[in-house]
Amino acid sequence: MFENLKKYAFFVIIVIIIILFFLFTGDAEMVEDDELNAVNLAENSQQDENLLEPGLAASDNSVAFVDIKGAVLKPGVYEIEIDSRVNDAILKAGGFTADADQTGVNLAQKIQDEMVLVIPRIGEQPSSTNSTSSDLLKIRLNYATQEEIESLTGIGPSKAQAIIAHRDEHGFFQTVEDLLEVSGIGEKTLDNLKDSIQVP
Repeated sequence: MFENLKKYAFFVIIVIIIILFFLFTGDAEMVEDDELNAVNLAENSQQDENLLEPGLAASDNSVAFVDIKGAVLKPGVYEIEIDSRVNDAILKAGGFTADADQTGVNLAQKIQDEMVLVIPRIGEQPSSTNSTSSDLLKIRLNYATQEEIESLTGIGPSKAQAIIAHRDEHGFFQTVEDLLEVSGIGEKTLDNLKDSIQVP
């Protein structure tokens, strides 16, 4: 009988050891899994941040390309920040030459992408493609803000909003006459605007 008790006790001890072994290894695996999940979460978060950063950088570096011709020291195509002025573009091109006719150049005009600046020389007639003389005094309707559109004669907040809404829905205006498709813009209003706007 004593031998049977010894065998039974030995068997119980073995079972307890096995149970403790599985409990211990199971807890260890759970800890490892938790640590692995934490590492993966941190890596995924870092990857998300890395994906966002290029987009933010791109939005912070909005630029326009301006073709500067005529009476400047270094004619050419220049990359310039989108909120710059014509004066900044002229400086990038080395400034005016001694014979430049600056009277028709609006140095305070905001730069627009794909703008062409043709600086005439004294005695020259402004080029028909020139966007530095009379055109620089005009509002570029396809790029203008609501505030700029409201500065036009006969255009208040509601009409400015209608113009922008039409532009957003149908795309850029191709001709000045396309404005007649905007609600609230009639022939009389269009006649008053023709000399103040540039399309396209």
